[in-house]
Amino acid sequence: MTPLPSLDAAKAQARYLRVDLAARGREISHSAALELVAKSYGQRDWNTLHAAIGNVPRPPVHVGQIVPGHYLKQEFLAEVTAVQEVGDGCFEVTLTLDKPVDVVTFDSFSNFRSKVRKVIAPDGRSLDQTSDGVPHLVLWG
Repeated sequence: MTPLPSLDAAKAQARYLRVDLAARGREISHSAALELVAKSYGQRDWNTLHAAIGNVPRPPVHVGQIVPGHYLKQEFLAEVTAVQEVGDGCFEVTLTLDKPVDVVTFDSFSNFRSKVRKVIAPDGRSLDQTSDGVPHLVLWG
């Protein structure tokens, strides 16, 4: 079964569905679009989907997702290998990077990381920051 989206994402899907159908010459109401979105998630109707989604914080990423981002100001592409809720809408994520990144800025030595585990806020940014205020981890996906 497909994981349920956030409430905002489900509403956005309904808006996009209306636009797409209108472009194909089929106008539908917003409520009809909401009903179709609910059925696409295996729910009886919009009210049932809305109740199933509830107000539970949703992680910004899911296991198996490929996400781009920055770790210690270096770009990466990574697979999400674990996500765990830690409270206050934050999640601990484990990422396996496609290419190791050097986490040391000195020329005399290096320390490469291919796996990263960080606590992130709902916006995909880690809570810890570098000395100049940049989050250690920023996800774009």
